[in-house]
Amino acid sequence: MKAKILSLPVFIFSLVFIVTGCQKESSSADYTAELSAQSDDQSEFSSETDAVANDADVALETSSFFAARTDRVQVLICDASISIDSLSNPRTITITYNGTNCFGNRTRTGTVVISMAAGVHWKNASAAITIAYQNLKITRVSDNKSITINGSHTITNVSGGLLTSLPILGTITHAISSSGMSVTFDDNTQRVWQVARQRVFTYNNGVVITTTGTYNDGSNTHIAEWGINRLGHAFTTSTLEPLVIRQDCNFRLVSGKVAHSLPQVNASVTFGLDVNGNPTSCPGTGHYYFKVMWTGGTGNTHSIILPY
Repeated sequence: MKAKILSLPVFIFSLVFIVTGCQKESSSADYTAELSAQSDDQSEFSSETDAVANDADVALETSSFFAARTDRVQVLICDASISIDSLSNPRTITITYNGTNCFGNRTRTGTVVISMAAGVHWKNASAAITIAYQNLKITRVSDNKSITINGSHTITNVSGGLLTSLPILGTITHAISSSGMSVTFDDNTQRVWQVARQRVFTYNNGVVITTTGTYNDGSNTHIAEWGINRLGHAFTTSTLEPLVIRQDCNFRLVSGKVAHSLPQVNASVTFGLDVNGNPTSCPGTGHYYFKVMWTGGTGNTHSIILPY
């Protein structure tokens, strides 16, 4: 059978920006500085771990050993090489990133190893994989800032089914969890973050991905991520309104709202806005914006609008 060639992941995700506040309120500018820095950190962490999940989806779904496919498919990721070990237990797919700047915005170096138990096929309900990050360094071209990720997370195909069959199946659910992802920032600050998210894939004029948090700490529900930020402040991020990505908007994050809880301040972030903070349509090009809002210790409400 003629080989089909898949280029870089079909699904480009961009999920969950996290923002935090200062220990005390002295001015809106003080909050703006920390909120901007933390939002940037979490934006890059979330989008890059999702990008690895995208690569894993492509590698899994196009492998006859992992997905129980009968046709032959060549996997191609523009900035990485792929090695498949189908004989070991667990079976593994190793993706080694080579630093190629495919899209003009960032480079990746390092390795991720995808593991699945022998006898399990990714298309089956409850099939699970582990993705281990080994010094995955992502460097942003615009300012040469980088983050380095180590640790592992688990992805479970809760509903079963392959995304290539989504128009027929109607819906597919994946769960992502991690008890500890190590993140090293470009100032050598190292923190550990935890993850609990659910992604539901549907089809409406293209793929629609809806993401919510699934962890409950007794005080907050629908928590997607939590841990310590680079400034040493504990945070939790909860989903207030599901985060939605649409294929017909060029796989952009088009709507959603999250809440960030910190010891001294809470903030909310609304996505899918224009530069003036109004809900926008779906061009799929240029910047979308998110609006961060928080109430300071004096009761004043502050906000900033930033592109993503």
